[in-house]
Amino acid sequence: MEKLIMLKYGELSTKKDNIGLFLKKLKENILKILTNDEKVYFDKGRMFILSKDIDNTIEKVRNVFGIHELIIAYKIETDYEYLKETIKELIKEVNFKTFKVVTKRSDKDYPKTSMEISKEVGAVVLKNTSNVKVDVNNPEVTINIEVRRDAIYIYFDRISGLGGYPVGTLGKGLLMLSGGIDSPVSGYLAMKRGIKIESIYFESPPHTSIETKEKVLSLAKILKTYNIEMKVHIINLTKIQEAIYKNIPNEYLITILRRMMYRISAIVASQNNCKVLINGESIGQVASQTLTSMRVINEVVNIPVIRPVACFDKLEIIALAKKINTYETSILPYEDCCTIFVPKHPVINPLKEKCEEYEKLIPYKELIYEAVKNHEVIKIEEENKYQDLL
Repeated sequence: MEKLIMLKYGELSTKKDNIGLFLKKLKENILKILTNDEKVYFDKGRMFILSKDIDNTIEKVRNVFGIHELIIAYKIETDYEYLKETIKELIKEVNFKTFKVVTKRSDKDYPKTSMEISKEVGAVVLKNTSNVKVDVNNPEVTINIEVRRDAIYIYFDRISGLGGYPVGTLGKGLLMLSGGIDSPVSGYLAMKRGIKIESIYFESPPHTSIETKEKVLSLAKILKTYNIEMKVHIINLTKIQEAIYKNIPNEYLITILRRMMYRISAIVASQNNCKVLINGESIGQVASQTLTSMRVINEVVNIPVIRPVACFDKLEIIALAKKINTYETSILPYEDCCTIFVPKHPVINPLKEKCEEYEKLIPYKELIYEAVKNHEVIKIEEENKYQDLL
């Protein structure tokens, strides 16, 4: 008898002819977070991990997208009598009063049907365990048996995975990561759909503090848990922001600033083979996130922009932030560049023509070129270490 981890795919199983590509990426992502002691293999129906430390391996793998369920299973040979003897041994370690047996038989040539196996194994349990009974509707324990061509697998408990697609199967995107609650959640949701992310952060020293930058890097490190690896592009926005503040009417400050951030993000995305921009905009949450504002800001780039939390309310976003462990970091009281110089009455229905007129008042193309050329790239490492790539 061999104890191992069985992974079920869920949504991936719908991929049919393309499933091999998804499973190859899933295996690759799993191996990146494990040591050389584990062995990972798969077929079209299941993936398996052999590990000397199953509990530790599960804690790591449960944060990998593309897995519907993680199961501690027992692999035995296909001999039917040995199956019944194994069941007798395993149930000695399980405390229950009610149970049912569920059998799945992918090997249709096996001499026993699924119904026969469930019935006969149930009889073995009743005979060898005192004071238990069958409950097919609400059992305390479900004894799962999977009969495959090469082996039989037995398991009791299931651990929910994150679902979705393996990160990297749908290409790469650039996350506009601020220090707030929304953008990390958007990054998480994009990763769940198979998008590998890099992040871009806009700082404005001395108007923003080093603590704000460290806060954003901490959020990136949390997201790395799900993304396997993470790079953060740090853009110094000081000259652009000061030029906007000195030359552009107060109510248009945020709109013009966001247009500049979009332009810069699109350039960095193109340089790093990112197919989309991702941000945490939520419709109507602030002045720059009205439909009119979003359209006027969005039109300065041709790259698609994904807004995963666009239709979520704030409480829904907060709940997800808590689930992925970014909330407590996001609420640390350090201001980012979008919260400084905020006008009292920002325009909520900006005009494209006004934006273009005001942008002529500053040499924004030269400023953007300088900001992109001199930007910093940081690779997130383990244990709060950051590797400066430039």
